[in-house]
Amino acid sequence: MPPFLALVRPTASLRDSYRGLIAECVANAEALVPFTLAFENTDFDAFLAKLNDCAAGVGVPDGFVAHSTFWLVRDQTEVVGVANIRHSLTPALRREGGSIGYGIRPSSRRQGLGVSILQHSLARAAGLGLARVLITCGKKNVASARVILRNGGVLESEEYLADRGEVVQRYWITNV
Repeated sequence: MPPFLALVRPTASLRDSYRGLIAECVANAEALVPFTLAFENTDFDAFLAKLNDCAAGVGVPDGFVAHSTFWLVRDQTEVVGVANIRHSLTPALRREGGSIGYGIRPSSRRQGLGVSILQHSLARAAGLGLARVLITCGKKNVASARVILRNGGVLESEEYLADRGEVVQRYWITNV
């Protein structure tokens, strides 16, 4: 029987699994993607409150927009991915970052979970009224590009970003 996957709001009951996902990324010397993985979570209740505030647009730094974080959970027990949905786009997010950022736990990759987390995130984005979403990825990240294409992404442009040191691709997905 295939695993049950759900995209859920962060919850204290999955604290240890969430921290395990972060530990795997750190152990692999990977960037924490999406950026909310880098939020301090020693006081987990404060961390959850911060995520709720971000979704309401409360206390977000200048240049940021309201954004909602969700966890892809397998069989109601294991956080296998994290998604962050930006409620609107700024010029900076149009350049890189886009409407949705997501990451999969290193030990859970190559199992189709990227396709699943983006598919579920698109449904959540639609619930926020986002009829069209921008997804960006590094051109060398072929796996991410495949995930985006499998979810209906249409390549709009590519641009070398000197500050990032790589070519970034921008894909649009019509979200109906």
